[in-house]
Amino acid sequence: MPPRIASPGARRRRFRWAWWLLAYAALGLGLLGVVVPGLPTVPFILLSAWAAAQGSERLHRWLLAHPEFGVMIRDWHDHGAITRRSKWLATGAMAASSAILLAFAWLTGYGRWWAVALPIACMVAVDVWLWMRPEPPPR
Repeated sequence: MPPRIASPGARRRRFRWAWWLLAYAALGLGLLGVVVPGLPTVPFILLSAWAAAQGSERLHRWLLAHPEFGVMIRDWHDHGAITRRSKWLATGAMAASSAILLAFAWLTGYGRWWAVALPIACMVAVDVWLWMRPEPPPR
C-alpha cells in the first residue's frame, strides 16, 4: 500500500494549537510594543493575523474588525502596503534606538564597534525596505 499523505487541511488542524499559540504570543508582543520603546508593534500584529488565520478563526475575525489593527492588516494583505505614518513612526523608533545604542557604546567605551554597527546596519536595511513598500490607496 502507498503511504498515506496528510492533506494540508489535516496538517493545519493537527498543529492548530501551535498556530493559536503563535498568534496570541505575537499579539502579546505587539501590544507590549505599543508601550515599550524599541519593540516593534506592526510586524508582531501582522504575524499574529497570519498565524490566527491558520489556527484561530475567532482571533482572526477580531483582528480584522479591530479599529486600529484591522485597517493595517487589510492594507498589508490586499496591497502589501504600509501607511506613511507607520513608516515615519518606525523610522523614528529605529533612529532613536540607534542613537541610544551609539550613546551607550560611547559612554561605556565599548570597544567592539561591530557589535554596534551590525544592529544599526540591520535597522537601516529594514528602513530602506520599509520605505520601498507602497502606501495604501486613499479610502
